[in-house]
Amino acid sequence: MSEVTEFSNDPTVYQALLESTQAIPWKIDWASMTFAYIGPQIEPLLGWSRESWRSVEDWALRMHPDDRERVVNFCVTQSQAGVDHEADYRALTRDNGYVWIRDVVHVVRNDQGEVQALIGFMFDISERKKTEERLLALQGELEALSFKDGLTNIANRRRFNASLELEWANARRDQQPLSLLMIDIDFFKQYNDLYGHLRGDQCLVDIAQTLNLALDGPRDLAARFGGEEFVILLPGADADMAWNVAQRCQRLIQKQAITHALSPHDRRLTVSIGVGTITPDEQANPSGFADSIDQQLYAAKNNGRNRIERMQLQA
Repeated sequence: MSEVTEFSNDPTVYQALLESTQAIPWKIDWASMTFAYIGPQIEPLLGWSRESWRSVEDWALRMHPDDRERVVNFCVTQSQAGVDHEADYRALTRDNGYVWIRDVVHVVRNDQGEVQALIGFMFDISERKKTEERLLALQGELEALSFKDGLTNIANRRRFNASLELEWANARRDQQPLSLLMIDIDFFKQYNDLYGHLRGDQCLVDIAQTLNLALDGPRDLAARFGGEEFVILLPGADADMAWNVAQRCQRLIQKQAITHALSPHDRRLTVSIGVGTITPDEQANPSGFADSIDQQLYAAKNNGRNRIERMQLQA
């Protein structure tokens, strides 16, 4: 028991233990805002000598400028309130690099409850931050993929549905027109049967990229709706603008001159298009609007295909 007491009363033992860890111990005197102690681990990590850590100003100035105001304000506020806290920030190295640090702070009070000192540990969390950044990047890639059609590389139906809801709300709020095109490749089943699915897939890719070329507006969206059917969403486009885009789609596809031996239209691949425009009000809804454009598409197919049918809705 006496050996344990002797061990615990020896400050050099505690100091040796602190300085043998990877974490960097430190102490700041609250009254003078100066470092009473900082572990020797600081120099190999950041390059700054122990002697150069004199005041909290040194700590603040050796922090990335983008983190400095946020972290300093947070730590000062928490310390003044006597609340233990922790903060993540980028500490600048002497060679102009930076290391991600997690500072864990304990507030020491005197017998009157006043803040007397701050003690804490700095932990190098750079690897953890790199892992977090990789995970966030991966999450972003997966999210992007979830809104992209795997074959044609344009937006998929999920992205279209989300965009329609958003643009519908914008159009209703601002009382602006919203136009929609629904496009179907004529006699595509016969094309697949005649040329095979590989040629059929390439045909879908070619049509998708051609439709993308027909877009003008910064928020215009072309998406694969399913199978051989595509949609184009035109925020802010009135009926005449939508009609022009539909005609441009047909011209561009005709210019491609994709051979389709079973097509009655000059043995070339063609498309049928339904077009509609609306300025939404409280009574209208996106699904009803889309259904009405779908009816125009079926009218184009029933009236001989390779044509555009349109209507303008006043909600």
